[in-house]
Amino acid sequence: MLYAVFMSSVLPPFPEPPEPLDAPRLLQLGPAGGETEPCLRADAARNRARLLEAAARLIAEHGVAGVTMEAVAAAAQVGKGTVFRRFGDRTGLLTALLDHSGRRLQADFMSGPPPLGPGAPPLMRLRAFGVAVLYRTAEQLDLQLAAQPEPNRRFSHPAHGALRTHVTMLLRQIVPDGDRELLAQTLLASLDPALIHHLTRQRGMPMERLEAGWLDLVARVTRTQA
Repeated sequence: MLYAVFMSSVLPPFPEPPEPLDAPRLLQLGPAGGETEPCLRADAARNRARLLEAAARLIAEHGVAGVTMEAVAAAAQVGKGTVFRRFGDRTGLLTALLDHSGRRLQADFMSGPPPLGPGAPPLMRLRAFGVAVLYRTAEQLDLQLAAQPEPNRRFSHPAHGALRTHVTMLLRQIVPDGDRELLAQTLLASLDPALIHHLTRQRGMPMERLEAGWLDLVARVTRTQA
């Protein structure tokens, strides 16, 4: 018997997402579970930024495989112990580098110029958001894959929560009668780094096709024209 037979013809109202969506704010990225890095002294903050810049240069020159704690220490001209004390291990370093980039993206869509930032209609902002995430992910694909959280906390990680909250907020304005939280998860699934890796590197799809696909998906989900 078809599943549709058991479905009510009148659906219950969609639940409201738990996030406070009326006051956008820059979400704090970092380890899941509410852990945040303590405030750094000015010199410590400069050293941390210096280490992250060195790691970014190494990735640009040699790829993620070329990033070791020893290599970052040498590039930043500090002792290896300094890198371990700041980031713990290589995974912590890669995660911090990805979080640093994620904060810049958040600042762009929360307070940057339109259409990504405030000041444009929500549909335009949603389109621009996906394109920005798509190209950022493609540019940092190896890093994105290497620093991805474990599957059991992937969707509860603060980085994912920041993106989900923003997309849900935009959808609430575009499709007020839909289950915005689930629609947001559906849209974000199309921007998953592993999927982009598969489509671009294993299937050989050009970025232009992925961008067009995002715009088409947004149009279908929001029942608007691409």
